[in-house]
Amino acid sequence: MKKYKLLIIALLTVKTTLFAQNQKPIRPNIIVFMVDDMGWMDTSVPFYDSIMPLNKRYHTPNMERLAQAGMKFTDAYAQPVCTPSRVSFMTGMNASRSHVTNWTSPLKNNDADEKDEQFEPLEWNMNGLSNNAETERTVFATPFPQLLKDAGYYTIHIGKAHWAAIGTPGASPYNLGFMVNIAGHSGGHPQSYLSEQNYGNMPGKTQVQAVPDLEAYFKTGTFLSEALTQEALKTMETPIARKEPFYLNMAHYAVHTPIMADPRFVQKYYDAGLDSTEARYASLVEGMDKSLGDIMDYLKKKGVDKNTIIIFMSDNGGLDHHQRGGALNTHNYPLRSGKGSVYEGGIREPMIVRWPGVTSAGSVYKNPVIIEDFFPSILEMAGVKPAKILQKTDGQSFVKYLKNPHLKAPDRPLVFHYPNKWINLTANEKLGINYFTALRLGNWKLLYNMRNREFELYDLAQDIREANNLAGKYPGMVKKLALVLGKTLKERNAQLPREKASGKVIPFPDEVQ
Repeated sequence: MKKYKLLIIALLTVKTTLFAQNQKPIRPNIIVFMVDDMGWMDTSVPFYDSIMPLNKRYHTPNMERLAQAGMKFTDAYAQPVCTPSRVSFMTGMNASRSHVTNWTSPLKNNDADEKDEQFEPLEWNMNGLSNNAETERTVFATPFPQLLKDAGYYTIHIGKAHWAAIGTPGASPYNLGFMVNIAGHSGGHPQSYLSEQNYGNMPGKTQVQAVPDLEAYFKTGTFLSEALTQEALKTMETPIARKEPFYLNMAHYAVHTPIMADPRFVQKYYDAGLDSTEARYASLVEGMDKSLGDIMDYLKKKGVDKNTIIIFMSDNGGLDHHQRGGALNTHNYPLRSGKGSVYEGGIREPMIVRWPGVTSAGSVYKNPVIIEDFFPSILEMAGVKPAKILQKTDGQSFVKYLKNPHLKAPDRPLVFHYPNKWINLTANEKLGINYFTALRLGNWKLLYNMRNREFELYDLAQDIREANNLAGKYPGMVKKLALVLGKTLKERNAQLPREKASGKVIPFPDEVQ
């Protein structure tokens, strides 16, 4: 009898082991919560080493909640404007390699660059990202949502896409791996946030920036951020009911211009004494934050919060130099400048990751990461190892740092490449806008001004404001970093502008005498 019992136990053990071996691991749901034009200081969560005055201006309790439950990244970066960052996010390619270095006009073959007296128009990929090699003036690449979809993920896009020009494949999220798309198209900002204006879809007044797919909310008093949130909650119902893993690209149009008041929140900012523009801006920030909270509450209600990763990020720095209230160069303080700039105010972003069971509550990661890192990181989170992708990538996974924030990342060149003219501004050299490329390596930051072939050098560990140019004091460091930047740009076949007067392409940073 004893032998029979032992035999039964042994058989049950083998059966259990075989069953466990045949079971696929539970794959996490993944949400990327992407905000448009949100600056590093546009939040009550302090990403600096202390609470700053701007942190006290904004109310983002759900960002606070997410940071308390997950990991805050103090040194997260994107490109200076939206489309280059969004293409890097989708492909893992730095903008210097993709040649999508400026925002894409909604219209096909329409160069968004402003005309310039010094430089010829740049032959950049003005039509953005494509899944078709025959699409002119685009980068042909494999986007990670397609890889997730191929691996069995239910893929959803809500909100701003802005990966490509209208009439090209990349303008539609359906062509880039998404199974559901609400409100994503070629437009880079909303024509209106107001349902009373049909989000821009008004007879005789509709422009290319009018937000599509939200007819059910017209004339209902539903602010755009809320309408997008409601659509996100609805679309998650299907994969949750099916018990399928899902990826949600929650891409708000907020806080991009036009700066319109979210009526649910704006009065408190008027009462606080902010000028009209800044009060409206703060209300956009708080409305975005409410969306984050609603999604977190929904996940908990559905019982899937413990198996859902949330990644919070912005696509470029906060707007500073036009269409804002208050003084120039103050909106991202202590960072210098803002959107469009290679100074910290234009590229340093608020980033938080919550991965239940992996990230430690309230943890902080202080080493630099950049937006092309999302591509390999998300695939690793999902357990997807693609056999083949079309592009050479530049991003590096940050998953091991989520597991251990005390790991020191090796120094690597982070490049912010802008060989374009974004906007006509006076004194734009002081703002780091138009025809700049920059490198961060460790705590050193090098800027190369393409107009005058001059360098700026900053030690970010001592001077986050970038107020003390050390190029004259440390010429050896300038030369060292210029060599790294030039070598990196050349390896990526990066583009530089051509002088009208001479017809010659300007020298790479390592070639400057």
